Amino acid sequence: MSQQEATGRRTASPGVIRVLALSWEISLEAANKSPRTVRTYLESLRLFDDHLEGRGMPQEAAKIRREHVEDFIAEILRRWKPATASNRFRGLQQFFRWCEEEGEVETSPMARMTPPKVPEDPPPVLTDEQLMKLLKACEGTTFADRRDAAVIRLFIDTGMRRAELTGLEVHDINLRLRVAVVTGKGGARRACPFGRRTARALDRYLRARAKNREADCDALWLGLGGPMTDSGIVQVVRRRAKLAGIDERVNLHRFRHTQAHCWLLEGGQGEDLMVLAGWRSRSMLSRYGASAAATRAQEAHRRLALGDQL
Repeated sequence: MSQQEATGRRTASPGVIRVLALSWEISLEAANKSPRTVRTYLESLRLFDDHLEGRGMPQEAAKIRREHVEDFIAEILRRWKPATASNRFRGLQQFFRWCEEEGEVETSPMARMTPPKVPEDPPPVLTDEQLMKLLKACEGTTFADRRDAAVIRLFIDTGMRRAELTGLEVHDINLRLRVAVVTGKGGARRACPFGRRTARALDRYLRARAKNREADCDALWLGLGGPMTDSGIVQVVRRRAKLAGIDERVNLHRFRHTQAHCWLLEGGQGEDLMVLAGWRSRSMLSRYGASAAATRAQEAHRRLALGDQL
């Protein structure tokens, strides 16, 4: 905690949001929430606090009412997409739930509020043609070619999250079993199987990596300056997408939606997909399964059309 934050604790009323935010952050970290979740929650709370201050509304948690939260959410909806407003809503909901548990408020002002309705707008999936172009753009024998081909094939084959792929270490890859063990949300470890061609791409990269000056490093992915970061992985995919002639700003999460779509299209079970993807809620299965759902329904009809069986 900085000196300024510590001073803020002493001079500000103990029940104001900016003071409680510090304690809430400690509680979130103690609950082993992911750094990204903590950042998102705290950002929602900071924006809410700024809104209250700008409108001359109370900033003490115990004095905040439902109408204050509604005014904030309405302002978010005027400026941003419903999905953003929903995320801000859920962040504040968690904060006031914590305040209630800690005795900072008697009852959450959001106790009977419902989140903004988010229209179903599933992201597009990558087509087979786009995937082939992307892989072709990685062909070559340089260190970067070997690495980028392995990165993209692993994304395609497993649909793992960007942070999970970035965090892989050399010992997490088992080429004989064709499995990558990733650390998911909340520190949960799970196995992500991959296919033979991905195993070959990883083997080629690992052999090239063994000659790298940073070969003794635990991190699997190496760049010019050592272990690669999240942003480095993003740059890899965008650079190869640009070479392939597809959207150079392709969202890495699209690989996750694509993998889920392909799994369900080929008749894979939803429960198995949940295990492989690291989802605990069936709502996530529905969310990711929404991408290209019409395509899967049409394909199923072609296979099962009753009229063709009569």
